[in-house]
Amino acid sequence: DAKHLVPNKMRDFFCTINLDQEEVFRTQVVEKSLSPYFGEEFYFEIPRTFQWLSFYIYDKSVLQKDLRIGKVSIKKEDLCNYTGKENWFMLQPVDSNSEVQGKVHLELKLNELITDNGSVCQQLVVHIKECHGLPLINGQNCDPYATVSLVGPSRNDQKKTKVKKKTSNPQFNETFYFEVTRSSSYTKKSQFQVEEEDIEKLEVRVDLWNNGNLVQDVFLGEIKVPVKVLRNDSFQAWYLLQPRENGNKSSKTDDLGSLRLNICYTEDCVLPSEYYASLRNLLLKSAEVQPISASAAHILSEVCRDKYDAVLPLVRLLLHHHKLVPFVAAVAELDLKDTQEANTVFRGNSLATRCVDEMMKIVGKHYLKVTLKPVIDEICESPKPCEIDPIKLREGDNVEINMENLRYYVDKVFREIVRSSISCPTLMCDVFYSLRHLAAKRFPNDPHVQYSAVSSFVFLRFFAVAVVSPHTFHLRPHHPDAQTSRTLTLISKAIQTLGSWGSLTKSKLSSFKETFMCEFFKTFQEDKFTESVKKFLDDVSSTESKEPSGLSEPVHLKEGEMYKRAQGRTRIGKKNFKKRWFCLTSREFSYHKQQDKEPIFTIPIKNILAVEKLDESSFNKKNMFQILHGEKPLYIQANNCVEASEWIEALCRVTRCNQKRLSFYHPSAFLNGSWLCCKATAESTVGCARCTADVPADTQIEIDGDRETERIYSLFTINMTKLQKLEEACGSIAVYQGPRKEPDDYSNFTIEDSVATFHTLKQIIDMVEKLGESHEKYRKKRSSSAKYGSE
Repeated sequence: DAKHLVPNKMRDFFCTINLDQEEVFRTQVVEKSLSPYFGEEFYFEIPRTFQWLSFYIYDKSVLQKDLRIGKVSIKKEDLCNYTGKENWFMLQPVDSNSEVQGKVHLELKLNELITDNGSVCQQLVVHIKECHGLPLINGQNCDPYATVSLVGPSRNDQKKTKVKKKTSNPQFNETFYFEVTRSSSYTKKSQFQVEEEDIEKLEVRVDLWNNGNLVQDVFLGEIKVPVKVLRNDSFQAWYLLQPRENGNKSSKTDDLGSLRLNICYTEDCVLPSEYYASLRNLLLKSAEVQPISASAAHILSEVCRDKYDAVLPLVRLLLHHHKLVPFVAAVAELDLKDTQEANTVFRGNSLATRCVDEMMKIVGKHYLKVTLKPVIDEICESPKPCEIDPIKLREGDNVEINMENLRYYVDKVFREIVRSSISCPTLMCDVFYSLRHLAAKRFPNDPHVQYSAVSSFVFLRFFAVAVVSPHTFHLRPHHPDAQTSRTLTLISKAIQTLGSWGSLTKSKLSSFKETFMCEFFKTFQEDKFTESVKKFLDDVSSTESKEPSGLSEPVHLKEGEMYKRAQGRTRIGKKNFKKRWFCLTSREFSYHKQQDKEPIFTIPIKNILAVEKLDESSFNKKNMFQILHGEKPLYIQANNCVEASEWIEALCRVTRCNQKRLSFYHPSAFLNGSWLCCKATAESTVGCARCTADVPADTQIEIDGDRETERIYSLFTINMTKLQKLEEACGSIAVYQGPRKEPDDYSNFTIEDSVATFHTLKQIIDMVEKLGESHEKYRKKRSSSAKYGSE
């Protein structure tokens, strides 16, 4: 959220997230506010290098260009200082001199020349090769040129490159020569003095500009290199473009307002797979360790301050290697040992419940979409008043009509859920089967506990949470407005109660603190709902294979607006770019003139042969990719680098098991009778580059096992002191078998078997130290090979 924004009158505001100058996300517009609450979460992989993560607040305008009020810019190196906690940031003014991105490739050389009269002078050679990643100007590729200057106390020699049209990656390849020292007569002493004096104070400055033609040129960034670093050496390097030194400096920074952000940024250096083999195998064998509390995975959760930090990479790693179900069963059994009452099974935030929660989020994403998205869309797009709390009723509201509306929505959501068992992923069913039987074994005299063990997850922690926060589960693009959020909260409360086995077998009314919810539930017939829930829970906790019916609806995976190049299927078809609405399901990829219109063109998923990036040089457009199928390639331009990366990943994931996938492709387009990449003249020529994803993989979940193991290694490294203390504690317990006299440092840890736990800890510490040495070697190798000004 933001507060005290200018101008000091109620306006419509929205916020954008930018990597350098490239917008990757924007919030919904909050109308008529000075302190807008956005309440939106964005999670994304960063597909390219960047210098700044920036947030811009805009004043929305209907007739004119949206006005940028201010910004918060955080340097990549500083993100770690803010990660994992909320911070208020003062908005800074938006200054064109500070809005930069991209890098420039330079070669610099200092030559010594003897002139005609025998004197010696120094000559500087500046070869400006190319630039990469320059920003878009007004949504289009820029027309860049560079000025190269040699600047000193009493000189400013400037030269200029040619303008390159419509490109963010211009190839200049121009060389400029500057005379560094100018002596009229040559004596070694005086020449040395002049050379030293000049070189100490001189610097090369390269400024990038967008040629504005009829309007003012736009500054794109600059770099400065002191001539003294060259001496008689020469080198070439990439330099990140920097803002002007006077950019973004203003005395009026206090009156623009402030923005509250919660940023979580992680960056891992992932080594080759063989380095992780021993730690990975130790983690994967966790389910087999007796007792489970002595396993590497359980120890990880014990030493991490926040269990969630450990659970996310752990669940993903175990999922990737098909080891999650036995591990969840083992930690759930440990959880049940400490549970005394049957009606409180799996109600806490234990390792078992956190693992199941995370598994449902990852595996159940498509299940939620196919089950809830249509009804959530109806609630959000055509909302009916549903407030039934007398205190919150607005003037003119009719509580009976509102109760009927709420009843209609609750019935519809409940009906969709209890009919959805056929779509429940097999892995979720396997986990629910284990939980159900473990709970029944722990409380053999309670016939209902087997159902409440499953309902506490699937209803309370899965469906009810998704209903109240549809944007978090990607069921809706934005956070709903206040009235719709309230409706979803009431529906979620009702679903929790209808799905909670304990509430259905006792008295539903006792589970509500609010009187108005008790009144609402008097309209429900208990037996009918109880039987529906029981049948649904039986179905989703069964290990019998469920073959989906041939008539089942395709799973909706991704949709959005992008630009596609006309394929020229007709002779008169123009080869221009048009905005279209794209839709990807588990069966087909299609584009439409507008959302909810009939498709103009459809490609069955089984016909897609490859999905690859397209070189920018093909059409002088950024963020392009191509879909190769039976006909001519379909060329598509996404709106930013994150969106392009997400579409490519989604399309690759759903097509990776296609039998006829290509192994080679053309990275550029076929234009004017030849392929731009390999210059082959036949359109049917086999591709000249190897496809990036020609290996079949899991079509549901894309997980990098090495990256998850690296994250776990990082967590162990951060908590090394705790590991060592726990190791000492296990050694003490093993030697001294008597009763503990007073609480010690390890009293909060679960140590069931000190010998087994000590053995695992010793392995973890050894492996982490060995991996640390490998990382250190890599860092030294990288720093020794790095040059001044290099990438």
